[in-house]
Amino acid sequence: MPFFEGATGAVHYRSWTTAHPRLVLVFLHGLGQNSGHYHRFARLMNNEGIDVWAVDHVGHGLTEGELSDASQIDGLADNALQLADIARSERSGIPMALMGHSLGAATAIAALEKNPSGFTSVVLCGTPKSTTGTASDLSRSAVPLLAVHGVDDRLAPIDAVRAWIPNVPGARMREFEDAGHDLLHEKVHRTVSLEAAEFVLAHV
Repeated sequence: MPFFEGATGAVHYRSWTTAHPRLVLVFLHGLGQNSGHYHRFARLMNNEGIDVWAVDHVGHGLTEGELSDASQIDGLADNALQLADIARSERSGIPMALMGHSLGAATAIAALEKNPSGFTSVVLCGTPKSTTGTASDLSRSAVPLLAVHGVDDRLAPIDAVRAWIPNVPGARMREFEDAGHDLLHEKVHRTVSLEAAEFVLAHV
Protein backbone atom coordinates (compact mmCIF):
# COMPACT_ATOMS: atom_id res chain seq x y z
CA MET A 1 0.00 0.00 0.00
CA PRO A 2 1.42 3.42 -0.93
CA PHE A 3 2.18 6.08 1.69
CA PHE A 4 4.06 9.36 1.87
CA GLU A 5 5.22 11.43 4.84
CA GLY A 6 2.68 14.20 5.37
CA ALA A 7 1.52 16.79 7.87
CA THR A 8 0.96 14.36 10.77
CA GLY A 9 2.87 11.26 9.72
CA ALA A 10 2.27 8.53 7.17
CA VAL A 11 -0.42 9.46 4.63
CA HIS A 12 -2.12 6.71 2.67
CA TYR A 13 -3.40 7.12 -0.87
CA ARG A 14 -4.91 5.08 -3.68
CA SER A 15 -4.69 5.42 -7.43
CA TRP A 16 -6.83 4.03 -10.23
CA THR A 17 -4.98 4.49 -13.50
CA THR A 18 -5.61 3.91 -17.19
CA ALA A 19 -3.26 2.99 -20.03
CA HIS A 20 -3.57 6.32 -21.86
CA PRO A 21 -5.10 8.95 -19.54
CA ARG A 22 -6.42 12.23 -20.87
CA LEU A 23 -6.39 13.75 -17.39
CA VAL A 24 -5.32 13.08 -13.81
CA LEU A 25 -7.92 13.86 -11.12
CA VAL A 26 -6.84 14.33 -7.51
CA PHE A 27 -9.85 13.45 -5.34
CA LEU A 28 -10.42 14.47 -1.71
CA HIS A 29 -13.07 12.63 0.32
CA GLY A 30 -15.44 13.90 3.00
CA LEU A 31 -15.44 13.71 6.80
CA GLY A 32 -15.78 10.16 8.12
CA GLN A 33 -14.95 8.62 4.75
CA ASN A 34 -11.76 7.39 3.11
CA SER A 35 -10.43 6.86 -0.39
CA GLY A 36 -11.67 3.27 -0.42
CA HIS A 37 -15.27 4.49 -0.53
CA TYR A 38 -14.72 5.80 -4.06
CA HIS A 39 -13.86 2.69 -6.10
CA ARG A 40 -17.08 2.99 -8.11
CA PHE A 41 -16.49 6.66 -8.84
CA ALA A 42 -12.88 6.01 -9.83
CA ARG A 43 -13.76 3.21 -12.24
CA LEU A 44 -16.35 5.40 -13.92
CA MET A 45 -13.72 8.13 -14.29
CA ASN A 46 -11.31 5.55 -15.73
CA ASN A 47 -13.91 4.72 -18.37
CA GLU A 48 -13.77 8.38 -19.40
CA GLY A 49 -9.99 8.31 -19.70
CA ILE A 50 -9.32 9.93 -16.32
CA ASP A 51 -6.82 8.66 -13.75
CA VAL A 52 -7.93 9.12 -10.12
CA TRP A 53 -5.55 9.66 -7.22
CA ALA A 54 -7.21 9.87 -3.81
CA VAL A 55 -5.74 10.61 -0.40
CA ASP A 56 -6.92 9.46 3.03
CA HIS A 57 -7.25 12.59 5.17
CA VAL A 58 -5.56 12.80 8.56
CA GLY A 59 -7.27 10.41 11.00
CA HIS A 60 -9.18 8.68 8.18
CA GLY A 61 -8.60 5.37 6.47
CA LEU A 62 -4.98 4.33 6.90
CA THR A 63 -3.52 7.81 7.43
CA GLU A 64 -1.89 8.57 10.77
CA GLY A 65 -2.89 11.40 13.10
CA GLU A 66 -6.11 12.81 14.45
CA LEU A 67 -8.31 15.41 12.82
CA SER A 68 -9.30 17.60 15.75
CA ASP A 69 -10.75 20.77 14.19
CA ALA A 70 -11.10 22.89 11.08
CA SER A 71 -7.75 24.58 11.73
CA GLN A 72 -6.10 21.50 10.26
CA ILE A 73 -7.44 22.25 6.77
CA ASP A 74 -4.09 23.83 5.98
CA GLY A 75 -2.31 20.54 6.66
CA LEU A 76 -4.88 18.59 4.66
CA ALA A 77 -4.28 20.95 1.74
CA ASP A 78 -0.53 20.36 2.01
CA ASN A 79 -1.16 16.61 1.88
CA ALA A 80 -3.37 17.03 -1.19
CA LEU A 81 -0.71 19.07 -2.98
CA GLN A 82 1.94 16.52 -2.05
CA LEU A 83 -0.19 13.77 -3.58
CA ALA A 84 -0.60 15.93 -6.69
CA ASP A 85 3.19 16.18 -6.96
CA ILE A 86 3.52 12.39 -6.68
CA ALA A 87 0.90 11.90 -9.39
CA ARG A 88 2.67 14.43 -11.64
CA SER A 89 5.97 12.61 -11.26
CA GLU A 90 4.38 9.31 -12.28
CA ARG A 91 2.05 10.69 -14.98
CA SER A 92 4.33 13.33 -16.41
CA GLY A 93 2.83 15.68 -18.95
CA ILE A 94 -0.80 14.77 -18.21
CA PRO A 95 -3.09 17.71 -17.23
CA MET A 96 -4.38 17.63 -13.66
CA ALA A 97 -7.73 18.59 -12.10
CA LEU A 98 -8.91 18.64 -8.49
CA MET A 99 -12.17 17.47 -6.92
CA GLY A 100 -13.35 17.38 -3.33
CA HIS A 101 -16.47 16.37 -1.43
CA SER A 102 -17.58 18.25 1.73
CA LEU A 103 -14.43 18.36 3.92
CA GLY A 104 -12.62 17.54 0.69
CA ALA A 105 -14.22 20.56 -1.00
CA ALA A 106 -12.96 22.82 1.79
CA THR A 107 -9.53 21.21 1.43
CA ALA A 108 -9.59 21.69 -2.35
CA ILE A 109 -10.27 25.42 -1.90
CA ALA A 110 -7.34 25.71 0.54
CA ALA A 111 -5.11 23.81 -1.90
CA LEU A 112 -6.09 26.14 -4.75
CA GLU A 113 -5.23 29.16 -2.63
CA LYS A 114 -1.76 27.67 -2.02
CA ASN A 115 -1.20 26.66 -5.65
CA PRO A 116 -3.66 28.46 -7.97
CA SER A 117 -1.84 27.40 -11.13
CA GLY A 118 -1.47 23.72 -10.30
CA PHE A 119 -4.78 22.52 -11.72
CA THR A 120 -6.67 22.99 -14.98
CA SER A 121 -10.09 22.88 -13.27
CA VAL A 122 -11.80 22.03 -9.99
CA VAL A 123 -15.07 20.39 -8.96
CA LEU A 124 -16.58 21.00 -5.51
CA CYS A 125 -19.25 18.63 -4.19
CA GLY A 126 -21.38 19.43 -1.14
CA THR A 127 -19.34 22.52 -0.26
CA PRO A 128 -19.70 23.41 3.45
CA LYS A 129 -21.25 26.76 4.38
CA SER A 130 -18.23 27.56 6.56
CA THR A 131 -16.08 27.62 3.42
CA THR A 132 -18.13 30.21 1.52
CA GLY A 133 -18.23 33.98 1.89
CA THR A 134 -14.96 34.30 3.79
CA ALA A 135 -11.81 36.25 3.00
CA SER A 136 -10.48 33.06 1.42
CA ASP A 137 -13.27 32.51 -1.08
CA LEU A 138 -11.47 32.17 -4.44
CA SER A 139 -12.70 35.61 -5.50
CA ARG A 140 -9.39 36.08 -7.35
CA SER A 141 -9.21 32.60 -8.78
CA ALA A 142 -8.89 32.05 -12.51
CA VAL A 143 -9.37 28.27 -12.37
CA PRO A 144 -12.60 27.00 -13.99
CA LEU A 145 -14.81 25.68 -11.20
CA LEU A 146 -17.96 23.57 -11.07
CA ALA A 147 -19.95 23.28 -7.84
CA VAL A 148 -22.31 20.29 -7.72
CA HIS A 149 -24.84 20.31 -4.91
CA GLY A 150 -27.97 18.48 -3.81
CA VAL A 151 -31.03 20.69 -3.39
CA ASP A 152 -32.02 18.68 -0.32
CA ASP A 153 -28.57 18.82 1.31
CA ARG A 154 -29.19 19.24 5.05
CA LEU A 155 -25.55 18.99 6.17
CA ALA A 156 -24.42 21.78 3.84
CA PRO A 157 -27.53 23.77 2.85
CA ILE A 158 -27.47 24.87 -0.76
CA ASP A 159 -28.40 28.54 -0.22
CA ALA A 160 -24.90 29.47 0.98
CA VAL A 161 -23.31 28.02 -2.16
CA ARG A 162 -25.92 29.64 -4.39
CA ALA A 163 -24.98 33.02 -2.93
CA TRP A 164 -21.23 32.37 -3.13
CA ILE A 165 -20.68 30.93 -6.61
CA PRO A 166 -21.62 34.12 -8.58
CA ASN A 167 -18.73 35.87 -6.81
CA VAL A 168 -16.14 33.30 -7.93
CA PRO A 169 -14.67 34.05 -11.38
CA GLY A 170 -15.07 31.23 -13.87
CA ALA A 171 -17.41 29.29 -11.58
CA ARG A 172 -20.78 27.74 -12.26
CA MET A 173 -23.18 25.61 -10.28
CA ARG A 174 -25.15 22.47 -11.05
CA GLU A 175 -28.04 21.65 -8.71
CA PHE A 176 -29.49 18.16 -8.37
CA GLU A 177 -33.14 17.81 -7.39
CA ASP A 178 -34.14 15.12 -4.87
CA ALA A 179 -30.51 14.70 -3.82
CA GLY A 180 -28.81 15.32 -0.51
CA HIS A 181 -25.25 15.77 0.70
CA ASP A 182 -23.41 12.65 -0.42
CA LEU A 183 -24.03 12.97 -4.16
CA LEU A 184 -21.47 10.36 -5.24
CA HIS A 185 -23.23 7.70 -3.16
CA GLU A 186 -26.85 8.59 -3.97
CA LYS A 187 -29.10 7.58 -6.85
CA VAL A 188 -27.77 10.45 -8.94
CA HIS A 189 -24.15 9.35 -8.50
CA ARG A 190 -23.63 8.32 -12.12
CA THR A 191 -25.06 11.56 -13.52
CA VAL A 192 -22.99 13.64 -11.10
CA SER A 193 -19.83 11.70 -11.93
CA LEU A 194 -20.30 11.99 -15.69
CA GLU A 195 -21.03 15.71 -15.52
CA ALA A 196 -17.90 16.19 -13.41
CA ALA A 197 -15.89 14.21 -15.97
CA GLU A 198 -17.30 16.25 -18.84
CA PHE A 199 -16.42 19.49 -17.05
CA VAL A 200 -12.81 18.63 -16.22
CA LEU A 201 -12.15 17.18 -19.66
CA ALA A 202 -13.54 20.32 -21.30
CA HIS A 203 -10.74 22.30 -19.66
CA VAL A 204 -7.78 20.11 -20.58
